[in-house]
Amino acid sequence: MNAVFLDFATVHSDQLDLGPLESVVSSLTIHDQTESDEVADRIAGCEIVILNKVQMTREIIEAAEQLRFIGLIATGVDNVDLEAARDSGVAVCNIRAYCTNSVVEHVFAVLLRMTHSIDCYHQSVRAGEWQNAKNFCMLDFPLRELSAMTLGIIGYGELGRAVHRIAAAFGMQVKIGRRSGTDAVEDDGRLELDALLVSCDVISLHCPLTDDTRNLIDARALSVMKPGALLINTARGGLVDSQALVEALESRAIAGAAIDVLGQEPPVEGDPLLDYDGSNLIVTPHIAWATVEARQNAVAEVAANVRAFLDGGDRNRIV
Repeated sequence: MNAVFLDFATVHSDQLDLGPLESVVSSLTIHDQTESDEVADRIAGCEIVILNKVQMTREIIEAAEQLRFIGLIATGVDNVDLEAARDSGVAVCNIRAYCTNSVVEHVFAVLLRMTHSIDCYHQSVRAGEWQNAKNFCMLDFPLRELSAMTLGIIGYGELGRAVHRIAAAFGMQVKIGRRSGTDAVEDDGRLELDALLVSCDVISLHCPLTDDTRNLIDARALSVMKPGALLINTARGGLVDSQALVEALESRAIAGAAIDVLGQEPPVEGDPLLDYDGSNLIVTPHIAWATVEARQNAVAEVAANVRAFLDGGDRNRIV
């Protein structure tokens, strides 16, 4: 079967091996990027379409007469009209658990960077302050051990559970948030949002973006958190009200934040967090998932989905 990869640049690196994918299709055409008005022409004649963020609308799906399979090199499927795929008999598969180690390592990389004031001390040394210090060491910025802190996890799926395991290895106490809209289960140990926020030193977000979770961390939620608390978001930008977070960081209502995702990506229209220059904020460009190992895993997962489909299986099948 003929296949086309519409937005390879979203995962591309010279280190990636496309062999697993090439081995399961007759031919594979690669495009680094595909604009919306190019999709129909590029998938014409292809039975298999691989994509990450390209939009697959009803109009495009219905016009692609030979299309049989849409393989997402991502977990999210909101860019594909699933109902249209179902109506047209087109299979849709996503990939799962391919970047767990990458995301977890990112969470603890930024957490340790903040709790040990790495950037502040590095800048002090660069500015010559250590050279002129009266003592052998400098103690100008906070230094905290993770074992003395409580981590709150919002979103307890694959990633949330993996973060829990590593936090426990550091000796952290861990508390889990209860999913919005679900009934409390007696003695399940999970906390409502406010109870979680008020009792934790670190909040790490790993939940999907839904109508219930949009702006979950807003001005009110930030006001409930401890003054010394840290916020980490590697999930979806829409979970956090950017302006409210800037104001909380400026006023030191919370101690710091590490944000890997924004509501618009790339943020061509700007974002309040991009304009904030305080030392208590780390912003990274949606890279928590993106170690070369995780991206290679993603290629292998897509290839396994294609192989299963061709063999009549339903591995990771959404539609």
